Amino acid sequence: MKSEPKITSSQLGIGDMDPAEFRAAAHRVADIVADYLETVGSRRVLPDFRPGDGKRRLPEEPPASPEPLEAILADYLSLVEPNVTHWQHPGFLAYFSSVASGPGILGEWLAAGLNSNVMLWRVAPVSTELEQVVVGWLRRMLGLPASFDGMFTDTASTSSLTSILAARHVLPGLDARREGLSGREGLGRLRLYCSTEAHSSIERAAIVAGVGLSGVRRVPADSEYRMRPDALASAIAEDRAAGWWPFCVVATLGTTSSTSVDPADAIAEICEREKLWLHVDAAYGGAAALAEEYRPLFRGWERADSIVVNPHKWMFTPFDASLLLFRRPEAYRDAFRLVPEYLKTPEGEIARNFNEYGIPLGRRFRALKMWMMIRWFGAGGIAARVREHCRRARELASWIDADPDWERLAPVPFATVCFRRRPAALRGREGEPAVAADLDRTNETILERVNRTGEVFLSHTKLAGRYTLRVAIGNPRTTGAHVRRCWEILREAAEGEGGAA
Repeated sequence: MKSEPKITSSQLGIGDMDPAEFRAAAHRVADIVADYLETVGSRRVLPDFRPGDGKRRLPEEPPASPEPLEAILADYLSLVEPNVTHWQHPGFLAYFSSVASGPGILGEWLAAGLNSNVMLWRVAPVSTELEQVVVGWLRRMLGLPASFDGMFTDTASTSSLTSILAARHVLPGLDARREGLSGREGLGRLRLYCSTEAHSSIERAAIVAGVGLSGVRRVPADSEYRMRPDALASAIAEDRAAGWWPFCVVATLGTTSSTSVDPADAIAEICEREKLWLHVDAAYGGAAALAEEYRPLFRGWERADSIVVNPHKWMFTPFDASLLLFRRPEAYRDAFRLVPEYLKTPEGEIARNFNEYGIPLGRRFRALKMWMMIRWFGAGGIAARVREHCRRARELASWIDADPDWERLAPVPFATVCFRRRPAALRGREGEPAVAADLDRTNETILERVNRTGEVFLSHTKLAGRYTLRVAIGNPRTTGAHVRRCWEILREAAEGEGGAA
């Protein structure tokens, strides 16, 4: 008869888990994770789970007494693991992939064991210097010049916010660090520019920075959803004449909806002429620069003041890890540095104290998983995987282009394809309001049917007002067979619509 799980003696004491118990538990957890990675492709990407299902199965009150580890892990296996949306699934083709690779997971485990808080060099000496080295590795891998320094943050939202605050700090005469913005007379209203396709995190950053939503001017995009430099130049001139204070431009190299690439070189030219800070949001697309043949798409980003690239989006790094690169580290340090007595250390200016360059004091040891992952795959190995994802996206795009009942809605510079079902019989009638509405409903229904299969998971956006399906390839576990099956499922779902909108 199987023995009942028991409470251990260390659980009944006032110390931590016994090292021997931890070792056994860690082996068990490692087996669970390995089993999950081995079998995740056989699961439904989206679980059969409704709002409130989890709460109903969990007790409202916390346990007053210790519970056996086996009972905890059993609940994990029955309640948690089956009911997450499986980002690790090879059929997860929605949004942008956020995939945790094996070496990255191992690095995350080791970082958790060390629990190194990378805020001051003194409390995290090798952690600090490893971060500096890994940032340098990534800069080189992306083909950027040595004039860029940098650090890791949690997400692109934080990296962009931090950069916009640094851009605000360097404005001559503003002194927002000391005086703030509230209630001050004689200040021109700050103006920030981004394209109509820029991520909403830029507007959130404007809210936090005191610029406000009305201080964000969205610049028109061209037919390929790229910011128009001529429209940017005109907007800046108009705003200066109207009393606004332009200070920052955000160019997006790989937009969220279509992965379009703003012309960084032309935008940098305008920013240099107008003395505006240029921040480049390459959170998704930047990873493509790992492959040298894609670097022409990024021409001009080396002229930016700051750049964000998210390794947790397309470099197979466990969430979270955002790489923030900047050419003027002193702008960040001057904007954020506060050193009360309890944070003073004898190293002084010799060592890097990362907390002085951003908002949080405490910082996770994100560099360790990146260090392990880059060493395990090699720079060339990561680039090869990125190339393969782009190749598969182009192949999918070719199938869509060849089918008269489907329509691609954006270029495919990277590994994301935007398209919709548009029966050949309706070609030329898309501009009619009734037809346009029917096409939107048809594609929304197709998406629901596709996701209901559980084999793949897709997301949508709107481009030029049209309901748009997206397939984003970025998981090293996703094979050509998975992409082919996705296309089959899409066509099967469309056939259920009777072949018409």
